[in-house]
Amino acid sequence: MPAPFHRPVRLPPETFDNLLGSHDPAERTRMAHATASALLARVRADDSGVSAERLVAYAKEHGIDEVAELWAKSPAVSLPGALWRLYLLQASIHGDPATAALLHERGRIELPSADALVAGAPVPAGPDELVALIDTILRGAFSGDFSVALERAAAFCRVQASGSTHLADDYEPTEPHRSSDLTARASRLSAFAHDLAASAGAWRTGSLN
Repeated sequence: MPAPFHRPVRLPPETFDNLLGSHDPAERTRMAHATASALLARVRADDSGVSAERLVAYAKEHGIDEVAELWAKSPAVSLPGALWRLYLLQASIHGDPATAALLHERGRIELPSADALVAGAPVPAGPDELVALIDTILRGAFSGDFSVALERAAAFCRVQASGSTHLADDYEPTEPHRSSDLTARASRLSAFAHDLAASAGAWRTGSLN
């Protein structure tokens, strides 16, 4: 079993101190982009795949707080912003795979598009299958075609958003609070889908920084 991946990028210690302690938004943005670029370059240079596996497992083992410190405040359409959304999506699926499976199945049925096929989940997809899918998408971002991974993640979000919207409609007459929660979730997922798709397009044109 690979050792825990404590520091994603080999940068001087003072670099991380400046990043985590800085109140200068411009400096935080610069460091977020630097760490994301260095991390992606390092992992892609590792042909063994070990680094990619460590990064897929990182948030599961250590929580998402450290990732948030690095990238959560980055622009939505940016390299660190895209990585943050992938990690947040992974955390949400691992945190409640049963609900994710419910939303995915409803969205797959209701959504008149090829998004479910693009995302790549089996039919039917239970909780374990969705956990495996989101890990595969994240792994693909680090070791495969980055734009394809982002497109798959965007499609996954659209399916989940569709499921959330339709379930919210179902619950509205009897459980309005639950309906509101599902509506809010659908809105967040739709925003993620938009941001990830835009980041995929920017990556393909070489403008995702």
